[in-house]
Amino acid sequence: MTASSEPSSSPFSEAAAPGCSLSDLVAACDGLLQPAQFKDYGPNGLQVEGRDSVRKLVSGVTASRALIEAAIAAEADAILVHHGLFWRGQDGRVTGWMKQRLALLLQHDISLLAYHLPLDAHAEFGNNAQLGRQLGFAPPDGAAWGRFGEQQLGFLGQAVPCSGPELARQVERALGRTPLLIDACPRSIRRVAWCSGGAQGYFEAAIAAGADAFLTGEISEPQAHLARECGVAFLACGHHATERYGAPALATQVAAQLGLQHQFIEIDNPA
Repeated sequence: MTASSEPSSSPFSEAAAPGCSLSDLVAACDGLLQPAQFKDYGPNGLQVEGRDSVRKLVSGVTASRALIEAAIAAEADAILVHHGLFWRGQDGRVTGWMKQRLALLLQHDISLLAYHLPLDAHAEFGNNAQLGRQLGFAPPDGAAWGRFGEQQLGFLGQAVPCSGPELARQVERALGRTPLLIDACPRSIRRVAWCSGGAQGYFEAAIAAGADAFLTGEISEPQAHLARECGVAFLACGHHATERYGAPALATQVAAQLGLQHQFIEIDNPA
């Protein structure tokens, strides 16, 4: 991961903190996200157990060493992330980077909570719900996002009618980076589908759901051809850029609920 040397705080601000128990923090997150309902490649919830009491919670996107070091400097008791210590197909041995991350967490008695697909899916605090709001999309029926794809992780909404380049400029303004655009839609884009992170495999399901444009973090070779052949725009907006919003939204909610201090720490990643 590429990390900035100066982690930045987000608008999710700190507040006075009487604190809570670690078990209460885990129960609050699990209660909101219901991780047992999801089939995922790694464990969701508490991944590393630290001290029993929590006063300050740091949120971030990925449990990188840079984030852990920044959380230590911020005197955090627990860290809440979207990407935890475990990735699909990784070697299970505690060596190298895994040893270094674990050593820091254990040395400083800091807990690590991570929620992958459950955080993508949550209708209010999840990455996709927050991304839709960030991009100014409206729920198709005025009340709830449409859903599609495996485990209903993909979201559907309405955009103000626009062209592909106009939508790309809207994304750039909202996320602070220029998306890769396959400008294949021959009509005004109205119905949009999106799924944060590495969800390029959801493109066919988005097409089947009637989308004029699909937004995700990454693109692979087949999607450019599918976009052109099916007349649906594809925007690759950045894996990290599309998943910056769920963890701080969730952490803000549970911090307010439990009386915790909360700070979102941004570790930049161009991916």
